[in-house]
Amino acid sequence: MSTTSDTRNEMVQRGADSVFRCYQCATCSSVCKLAPEGSPFPRKQMLLAQWGRLERLAGDPAVWLCHQCNDCTVHCPRDARPGDVMQVIRAKAVEDLATPRFLGKLVGRARLSWPLLLGGPLLFWLLVLYALNGLAIPQVPVGQLVYDQFVPHWLIYLVFFPVAGAAALAMLISGSRFWSKLQGAGERRGTLLGNLLPVLWEIATHRRFGKCDAAGGRRWGHFWLLWGFVGALVATTLAIVSLYLLNHYPLELDHPFKWVGNAASAMLVVGGILLLGYRLREDSPLGHSTAYDNFFLAVVLLVVFTGILTELGRFYFRPSLACSIYIVHLGSIVTLFGTFPYSKFAHFVYRTLAMVHERMTARTN
Repeated sequence: MSTTSDTRNEMVQRGADSVFRCYQCATCSSVCKLAPEGSPFPRKQMLLAQWGRLERLAGDPAVWLCHQCNDCTVHCPRDARPGDVMQVIRAKAVEDLATPRFLGKLVGRARLSWPLLLGGPLLFWLLVLYALNGLAIPQVPVGQLVYDQFVPHWLIYLVFFPVAGAAALAMLISGSRFWSKLQGAGERRGTLLGNLLPVLWEIATHRRFGKCDAAGGRRWGHFWLLWGFVGALVATTLAIVSLYLLNHYPLELDHPFKWVGNAASAMLVVGGILLLGYRLREDSPLGHSTAYDNFFLAVVLLVVFTGILTELGRFYFRPSLACSIYIVHLGSIVTLFGTFPYSKFAHFVYRTLAMVHERMTARTN
């Protein structure tokens, strides 16, 4: 178990030293509209963090039921910033649950490791393409570029399927470990699948975010990001169908399948800009941003904007410029999905499981 001294150093390094100003007045738990009456938070979590019980917090559903509304931070008489502290606890929990652990630490230290996390995949693509075709740019007029001439589809599948599979496996192992830890937080009734659909609907509508006062605007940033990713998945599926079943590829800009992808891009742009705008405001009720949070948002925006430029580049840019942007786009996608189990992307899985656990234990209370 960590000592108080170890915890102080850990919390200070992660930007949550304000936890030691907390004197347990319980104002935070009183004003939180998301905390259940029988198990209010975050007062108890603040106390456990002060005591150095971070390993216990890794299996505490309240850590994930918190949506960082920051109503608690706004009303805290000691400026202990409970919302920021809970954010740091979640980041530490993701790192501790990570499989393998060293990757969790690498992403968790994004303030220092971001050049490796972004530059590694980019360098990988450059080396692979150099070995494959010497990075030869297709010599075609503007508007006639087909990216498959530069990066074959089989190569994309050879890279992305293993990356996505490894990330999914790591997330499954970490999620299973978290689900087991939650067993100590109440007796469950019913099945996971039986309670999953109502929770997914609640997440899809972001209903709980609507209860937030101080940072209620975050609801729509997260809402559009979520549905942007769903739309991107649908658009990718349609593109594969068009390529292999309809034998129609590449797609024209005005093709209906392209409309789906463009709509998804628009939602991602809107969601990302909304969240970025909140974080850049000096008086933002979102609390203090960390490098860990900003890294995820930056990667999402990099994927989105390089994707848009890649699409436009096929029609309007010189092939050399379009292919250069395409390489950056491919590298950023590898970073996004490769870091899925270790970044804020993983919050979707852990928060979903915590909300399912909450429904299953509520029946016994």
